[in-house]
Formats: sequence, structure tokens, C-alpha cells
Amino acid sequence: MMEAGGGEWGAGGRDERVPQWGAQETRELIAARGEQEREAVSSARRSAKTLWEAVASRLRDRGYRRTADQCKCKWKNLVNRYKGKETSDPENGRHRPFFEELHAVFTERARNMQQLLQSESGPSLKKKQKRPSGDLSLEESDDEEDEAEESGDEKPMKSRKKKAADKRQQSQLMAEKWTGMSSIHELLQDFLVQQQHMDIQWHARMDRRSQERLFFEQEWRQSMQKLEQERLMLEHTWMEREQQQRMREETQAEKRDALLTTLLNKLLQEDL
Repeated sequence: MMEAGGGEWGAGGRDERVPQWGAQETRELIAARGEQEREAVSSARRSAKTLWEAVASRLRDRGYRRTADQCKCKWKNLVNRYKGKETSDPENGRHRPFFEELHAVFTERARNMQQLLQSESGPSLKKKQKRPSGDLSLEESDDEEDEAEESGDEKPMKSRKKKAADKRQQSQLMAEKWTGMSSIHELLQDFLVQQQHMDIQWHARMDRRSQERLFFEQEWRQSMQKLEQERLMLEHTWMEREQQQRMREETQAEKRDALLTTLLNKLLQEDL
């Protein structure tokens, strides 16, 4: 699979017979440049010419024959395309070729810059400003090299100081950006902690209400059982009273009958 419009021509159209860059070859170029980024963090900054010669050498080791100028031109086209995608819709940009690979390289570069800015302070920062090291962008070294080739002269001291100030400002902006992202991450963590705390409180309230409902149900059952027992006792007492009243009435009736019988017998005996 070959990539169309990959910016394969040299600067100013020097060579129109340069073969197109394939997709895998382009990924190898990005990987080689990323390796140079990581090596530059712990070493002194090299010139752009030395950098791209090293990238071309790595590609040759992987089976791709490219010159340093071809690698440099292709990389600039990729970076310009990546920057254009960053300013447009990010969701659409991530679906285009090589965006993720380039984004990984630049993300690692920003992370390394932040770590160096946090680890160095005071005199170490002044020393770094006098002698730039690997935490400065390798892309900036490319621009300086291009300007040196176009002018053919050494840059004035004022221009160097201005560029050093611009680099420091860019580093500060990048550090502030990462600090803002850290603040957002901390806010999200605080929000999650508060949400978990609220969930725990809600579950505790629900458990307490459930226990109160069970306790109320138990009390209600006990009250109903007590009322039922009192009803049974009252009913039993009433039945006993009814039975005693009936027995008294029966006894009185028997006594009355016996008295009448005695009187009648007595009257009958007198008549005889």
C-alpha cells in the first residue's frame, strides 16, 4: 500500500524521481525519529544534519534506503499535516493515517519536557539555557538548521537570545498545559471520591431505614398478638360468666319445681 501525496519530493522539487513512501516505511520513519527524541533527552542536542543522518541510518538497518534530506522533508510534511489536524476536529483527525503514531511521539516529548522542568530549578535552569540539552524540541533544531542553510552566515547574538527566550516560553506554556491537565485529573479524582462517599452514605441510610422498618413490623406484630390474646381472654371470661349464670338459673328452677311438688303432695294428702 503506497501513500499518495506524502511530500516525497525534496525541498524546491530537486528530485522528482524519488519513490513514494509506503505506509510501513512511513511508520518506520516515525519510529526512528521517536527513538532520536528519547536519546536526545539524556544527551546534548545534536545538529539537524547529524540527526537526520542517524534517522536515515536506522531506516537502512530496517531495509529502507533513504537519504537524510528525504527523511527530513517527509517528516516536515507529516508534522504540518499533524498540526493541521490538531486545529481541526480532533475526532476526525484521529481516523486519518499516522495521527496516532505522531501523537504518541509528541506526547512523549511533552512528558519528557515536563519532567526535566520539574527536576531542574535555579542555577540548573540557567545552565540549561546557556547550553540547550535534549529537553528542547528536536523540531526546533531543524528550523535553526534550515535558517542557517538559507542565510549561510552565523546568526546574530540577538536572534539567538530571542529564540532562546521563545523556547523557554514554549517550555513554560507546555508545563502550564500539563499542570492544568494534572489539576483536571485531581478534580476528577476528588469528584469520584465525593461520589463514592455519597454512595456509601446513601447505602447507610437505606440500611438504617430497612432496619427501622423491620423493627416497626416486629413491634406491630407483637402488638397484634397481644391484642389477640386479650380478646381471647375476654371471650373466655364472658363464656364462663354465661355458663355460671345458666347453672344458677337451672338450680333455681329445680328448687322451684321441688317446692311446688312438695306443696301439691301435701295438699293431696289433706284432701284424703
